[in-house]
Amino acid sequence: MSLKIYVDFSLPSEALARLKEGASGHELVFPSKPAASVLAKTEPDPSFYQADIAFGQPDIDAIEKAASLKWIHINTSGITRYDTPEFRARMAERQIPVSNSASVYNSACADHALSFMMAQSRQLPQALGFRASNVSDDWFRLRRGSVSLKGQKALLIGYGAIGKRLAELLAPHHMQLSAYRRQARGDETIPVITEDELGASLATADHVINILPDSPSTRNFFDANRFAQCKTGSVYYNIGRGTTTDQDALHAALTSGQLKEAWLDVTEPEPLPDGHPLLSLPNCYITPHIAGGHFGEVMHCVENFLENLDRFTNGKSLVDHVI
Repeated sequence: MSLKIYVDFSLPSEALARLKEGASGHELVFPSKPAASVLAKTEPDPSFYQADIAFGQPDIDAIEKAASLKWIHINTSGITRYDTPEFRARMAERQIPVSNSASVYNSACADHALSFMMAQSRQLPQALGFRASNVSDDWFRLRRGSVSLKGQKALLIGYGAIGKRLAELLAPHHMQLSAYRRQARGDETIPVITEDELGASLATADHVINILPDSPSTRNFFDANRFAQCKTGSVYYNIGRGTTTDQDALHAALTSGQLKEAWLDVTEPEPLPDGHPLLSLPNCYITPHIAGGHFGEVMHCVENFLENLDRFTNGKSLVDHVI
């Protein structure tokens, strides 16, 4: 059966050619004005209303009007705009499955988090460019301050595709790993804690890795109270979403010594404006939301969609089925 697939974002020539090849037998439809970015709201396009499949970031109001829609595949790992009780209920009512592209980005994000942890434990920001004598006090301080991850406790806040991959990467380091998840599913590879156990777990964790998505329930999840629960001198990482952190509370925790350091790939807003208090802290390190980036990511996104297209047309379960 030929399906009409609406693709609302621009693709480089090689990825477009692969999409056309893989979707042979189906009709690809593109808007006259593709979305400028995954965060941009797409303009309504009448051709969308006849689509069977949406690939990209379809507008929620347009989805409601697309009577023939049978499946939605989001081209990012995050699904913030779709992750509401109302949208979930409506998709369940219309029996429209929604999948995302978590499998495309989980390894890169986990690599980034591990890079943060390794750079922190080996004091790379302080050591790079260091030129003092190897018998100086500063040299000895660097050597003695570097620690092994072995035996340390890491608490993963959020345990989806990224958390699972990060746990795999950390396993050889023989750390004590645990994860906080809103609802345990039974497929976790490390111990899962509940809401009631979160405070006690924060109090003993050397590394707190925030991988939470943006949603009404996660905004400012890490506030002054949660940072106060953290072990004094622990390290905080955020590769989830900037909205999950109260940045004023983070600044206070970093300046008071409650937290030793913070390593952030996400902030609110992005980038932080000139003069933002976090930018002046010597113990706060920020990368510009690049954790999921990797060579060939657009092609990987297309391949991920094509795998799910084959599954969808053959009645198989979807990869990264999120709604």
